[in-house]
Amino acid sequence: MFNIIFPDGSLKPFQQPVTILELAQSISSSLAKATIAGEVNGNLVDASYVITNDSKVKIITDKDVQGLDIIRHSTAHLLAYAVKRLYPDAQVTIGPAIDNGFYYDFSYKQGFTPEDLVKIEAEMHKIASENHEVTREEWDRDEAIAYFYSIGEKYKAEIIASIPSGEKISLYREGEFIDLCRGPHVHNTNKLKVFKLMKVAGAYWRGDSKNEMLQRIYGTAWIKQADQDNYLNMLAEAEKRDHRKLGKQLDLFHFQDEAPGLIFWHPKGWIIWQAVEQYMRQIYKDNGYQEVKAPQILDRTLWEKSGHWDNYKDNMFTTESENRNYALKPMNCPGHVQIYNAGLHSYRELPIRYGEFGQCHRNESSGALHGLMRVRGFTQDDGHIFCIEEQIQQEVKTFNLLVQKVYKNFGFEQVQVKLALRPEKRVGSDDLWDKAENALHLALQSTDTEYEILEGEGAFYGPKIEFHIKDAIGRSWQCGTMQVDFSMPIRLGAEYASENNDRKIPVMLHRAILGSMERFIGILIENHAGNLPLWLSPQQIALCSISDAHAEYAEQVQHKLQKLGIRVKLDTRNEKINYKIREHTSAKIPYIAVIGDQEVQNNTLSIRQRGNINLGSIEIDEFIQTLVSQVESKE
Repeated sequence: MFNIIFPDGSLKPFQQPVTILELAQSISSSLAKATIAGEVNGNLVDASYVITNDSKVKIITDKDVQGLDIIRHSTAHLLAYAVKRLYPDAQVTIGPAIDNGFYYDFSYKQGFTPEDLVKIEAEMHKIASENHEVTREEWDRDEAIAYFYSIGEKYKAEIIASIPSGEKISLYREGEFIDLCRGPHVHNTNKLKVFKLMKVAGAYWRGDSKNEMLQRIYGTAWIKQADQDNYLNMLAEAEKRDHRKLGKQLDLFHFQDEAPGLIFWHPKGWIIWQAVEQYMRQIYKDNGYQEVKAPQILDRTLWEKSGHWDNYKDNMFTTESENRNYALKPMNCPGHVQIYNAGLHSYRELPIRYGEFGQCHRNESSGALHGLMRVRGFTQDDGHIFCIEEQIQQEVKTFNLLVQKVYKNFGFEQVQVKLALRPEKRVGSDDLWDKAENALHLALQSTDTEYEILEGEGAFYGPKIEFHIKDAIGRSWQCGTMQVDFSMPIRLGAEYASENNDRKIPVMLHRAILGSMERFIGILIENHAGNLPLWLSPQQIALCSISDAHAEYAEQVQHKLQKLGIRVKLDTRNEKINYKIREHTSAKIPYIAVIGDQEVQNNTLSIRQRGNINLGSIEIDEFIQTLVSQVESKE
C-alpha cells in the first residue's frame, strides 16, 4: 500500500498502481473530466502517468495555469498533425507554447497562404473530434534518428541527433502522427476545442539567418470560447491603438532602412519625449538623485571586469580605434560605478543616488525590432543607489511607493509586482545571492506588497523586482525594476570608508521606473489610443477663428496661453470652421476653441473638449486658469 498526498495535506491510500486520470476518477467524475495532467513530486506529468509509491500529487485541470500551457502545447502538435495530413511534403521542426498561444515551424517550399490557414484550422477541428488517444513512448535515441530520417523528417532527426547519445527519447503519438516532445500533453485530442490560427510568418531554422527560412504558423488556444473571444477582441482593439500607425497619423516619429531599430523623432513626438523626461527629471530632484552623464563608448576591458562581456557580448555593438577595442554601452551601470569611484566616500554620505537619461545600444536581431517597443538605440531613466546593507529595505520601500505614484500620473492604476530570482548563468557566490534575494523579500513584505516569484529570471548580477503595468485593454507591460547587486561593486572596486575608517564595499541598487523611454512612450500612446493626457499632448489647444475678422483676437489668446507654457495650435486659415474642427479632432488635440463675433465681443472662447464634448462659452481667464491647473495637476 502507498499514500498519495494532496496539496492540502490530505492522504488517499492505494493498494495498486494508479494513473493521474484514475486518481481523479476515484475522487469524482467531474474532476476526471476536467483533468489535463498531473504534478507528481513537483514534476509535470501526463494524465496517463502511473504512480506506484508515496507521492505528493496535484491534479492539473483547466483551471490551472499549467493546464492552459499544456492545452496550447498540445494544440501546436495538433497543428503539425493537420499540416502533415494536408501537405505531406511539409517537414515539421519545432512547435512550442507561447504567451496566449503557440506556433509551429515548417519547411515547406510552396509557402502557406491565408487560405491554407483556413483549411488547416478546419482539419485541426476534424482531427480533434476523432478522439485520438495521445500516448507517450520512449525510444532509443539512434532508433528515433533513423526513424525520422526514414520518413523524410530531416529537421526532427537533426534535433534528436543534438541530444546526448544514450539518452532515452520521448515521443508522443496521436493517430498516425508521431512527434518528439518532453510533454506532458492532453490524453485525448477531444480536449482541444477552442483555438484559432492567426498568421504565417518567416523564421530561420534554429534562429540563424544563415539557415533556411521556415514557415511559422501562429495560433491561439484557450479553455473557454469566451476567453478566446475576449482575446481576439483585445487584439482588434490593439490594432486600432498600434503606436506605429498612430505615430504616422499624428506625425510623431518614423523609421527608415538606413537606421534599423533607430528612431527619427518629429517635432510633436519630441515634445512628448521632453514632457516625459522633464517630469522624470523633477522626480530625480525631489527624491535625492544627482543627475550624471557617463560616456557612450567604453573600453572592452571595463565590460570584462563588470561581467557584461561574458554574459552580454553578443548583444553589444563594438568598435576599434588605435589598436584598442571598445563597446557602445548596452547599459549604464559600469559608468556610474566609475563616477562613484572618482572619490572616496564616507559611510555618512550613503546612500548616494545617481540618475541618468542614459542612451544605450543593443544589437537586437532585425526580426525582433518592433516600432518603439523593441529598438537598437534607446534611453533609460536609469538610476543607481550606492548604500550599505542595512539601507536596502528602506530604499526599496521608498522606491516602491514612488513607482506607484509615477505610474498613476501617466494613467496606469494597476501595477503587478514580481520578484525574479537567480538565473543559471550568473556572477557572484551563492551566499551573496542568498543575501540579495532575502533583502528584496523582506523589503516587499515590509510594505505588505503582494508579489509573484519568477524562478531563474533575475539579471546575471542580481535578483530584481519587476513592476508590470496593465494598460486600458488589459495588456501587461514590464517597465520598472529594482535590482540588488553585491557583485558589480566588488568586480569594479567600489569602496566606502566605514565608521572605523575601514574600507568596505557598498551595495549597488539598479533601478528604473519607465525602463526604456522609447518603449514607455509607445505604451503611453497605445494605452491612451493617441488621446494623451493634457500635460503630455504635443498640442494642448487649437484656436480656430471663423473668419479673418477674428484672427487678431485669436493671436492675442495664443500669446496669453504661450506665456503660461500652454502648447497652442493657431488656425486662422481661410477654411470652413467645421473642416478645422474635424482636422484638429483627428489630430486628437484635447481642446478646440472656436472664435467668432460673440467670443470677441464677450472676451470668451467657445470650447469643445476631446470626445465631442461641448463645454459652451467660457470666459477666457477662467478657462486659462482651468487649463493651467489641469496641466500642473497632471489629471
